[in-house]
Amino acid sequence: MESSPPTITVQVKFAGRTIPVEVPAAATTAELKRLLQPLTNVLPRGQRLVCKGKVLQDAASLSSMQVVDGSKVMLIASQGLHQGDGPITKNSSSSATSVTRASKVKERQTQKPEAVVGKSRAERWKLTGVVALHDCDLKAVPEEVWDCGPSVRILDASNNCIKEIPHKIAALKSLNKVLLTANDIDDENISWEGLSCLQKLLNLSLSQNRLVSLPSTLGSLTSLRELRIANNRLDNLPIEIGSLKHLQILIANNNRIATLPSSIGDCESLTEVDLSSNLLTELPEAFGKLYNLKVLHLRNNGLTSLPSTLFKKCMQLITLDLHGTEITNDILRQVEGWEEFDERRRQKHQKQLDFRVGSSGVFDEGADDDNRRR
Repeated sequence: MESSPPTITVQVKFAGRTIPVEVPAAATTAELKRLLQPLTNVLPRGQRLVCKGKVLQDAASLSSMQVVDGSKVMLIASQGLHQGDGPITKNSSSSATSVTRASKVKERQTQKPEAVVGKSRAERWKLTGVVALHDCDLKAVPEEVWDCGPSVRILDASNNCIKEIPHKIAALKSLNKVLLTANDIDDENISWEGLSCLQKLLNLSLSQNRLVSLPSTLGSLTSLRELRIANNRLDNLPIEIGSLKHLQILIANNNRIATLPSSIGDCESLTEVDLSSNLLTELPEAFGKLYNLKVLHLRNNGLTSLPSTLFKKCMQLITLDLHGTEITNDILRQVEGWEEFDERRRQKHQKQLDFRVGSSGVFDEGADDDNRRR
């Protein structure tokens, strides 16, 4: 039986903490950087490692740079070259988004008392079909809401402190839009069974909550057109997302998503996808099946390559953001079908200039230049 190659443990100091990293004794600096990426959220090309006053060169072996078992190495991160929601620091157990939201809620609470729901308001909800409860300092959805039944088409309870969405939401079976952005909803206190009863639902927004996972029942919302789940703590998307044949917009940036199911290629109506600031290192080849895709945001991930058929088959694609990834402009230009993609996006940019709409006048190449590696 072959023995395992010898290893050493390097003590890496970064952002106020010490990270012990076990590496093969014969490893290079580049290999150490790759091991540090998921531990720090800093891309390898954004890492500068220093030991005993010397910068460690990527191609050099650790032993040649006098890095031995127990050596202390300092990691200096380049601004902007990170994946996920930023570098993992000593005090990063709570996201900046949650802190910001909490401070805003506290400020509102000092300015006005908690909203009181009166009978006249409930009657108005039934008459208009719109329940507008955003920014009301609510800790729970008022019971009067569930009593409205099928009269309600839109429920907007964004920017509150709501912790629970009970099964009673199933009573609002005519809902086509549910907006629950910026609350305190976690996995255990949201009734997906209740939500799955909303067969007319077109728009679901659960961004800026405390969700860690999405259940398989998400796939039963087959009428869904928009799904917004940004700024949570999600580490994956369920396989059943492929059942959302009518989904056009998927906004899932600023999570902890490391892999995507190949079934995402079955979401044939997708036109816009935002997966920025996650932990992705690759995309499934099935992305090439998204023939209607026009906008794809992948900024601040650990991506090193793109699906081989992305440019060849996604003939509607005109916006691609790869800044802060390992894919540079030079790499991008080598992907088959890039020339046609580049021509489409330049035509769009020129039209924006001609009509002075939505453009600063500077053309964005879509990725970082190689010189940012230095």
